[in-house]
Amino acid sequence: MAEIPDDLRRLWRLNTGSRLGRRAELDTDRIVAVAVGLADRDGAAGATLPKIATALGVTPMSLYRHIGSKDELIALMADAAFGPVPESLILEELWRPALRGWALAQADVFRRHAWLAQLPISGPPRGPHAVAWMDAGLRALRATDLDWAAKIGVITVVGGYVRQAFVTGRQLAESWSAEGVNEAESLRNYVGELREVLDANRFQDIAALLDSGLLESIPEGPDSADADFRFGLELILDGVAVTAGP
Repeated sequence: MAEIPDDLRRLWRLNTGSRLGRRAELDTDRIVAVAVGLADRDGAAGATLPKIATALGVTPMSLYRHIGSKDELIALMADAAFGPVPESLILEELWRPALRGWALAQADVFRRHAWLAQLPISGPPRGPHAVAWMDAGLRALRATDLDWAAKIGVITVVGGYVRQAFVTGRQLAESWSAEGVNEAESLRNYVGELREVLDANRFQDIAALLDSGLLESIPEGPDSADADFRFGLELILDGVAVTAGP
């Protein structure tokens, strides 16, 4: 049997040493909970070891016994932030509503913990929550005739869409905030500026789009962004249906 690395032991909360004697005042769960709270407030960069140590009333060096390294802490934080899979996803039997629910539930996670989308992707899921989410995605496709490679491909595409859609929406919102405008104002400015420089003979379809008035009539607010997200998600699910069947 292969030896389990210490970082994997900590991710899965397996014993990493003797538990004899009085329970330690500091443990992995407490450190991770504080780190996630700091990241929720200040972004991933705000969850520094000195800040975590100060919040816990300990020295930064004392944290390493429970988290191994800063990179390991990030992995622990990410797994904790994703949390358990909603029970409703496990109970859904039809693949399309199950996969749609899986995607929407992940979007909710990103909205609660925006810093997750800032983290680099370093490999396949390793922590218990991340593995549970992967398992739920595969379970959603259980009733299809897709092989394992296709199932992995589907959940990779769907999960990637959820993440990128969140990143794009957040970056746009931050840009509008910096400019002191909302989405509708930004689009009106965009249309007005582009009309001044656009050669309609060269960019005929862009010119037709601007003339349609669509960009100047898009409703403002979260409902618009949610509609865009769901439209893209249904396009992907339509593509899955071509291979997986209805």
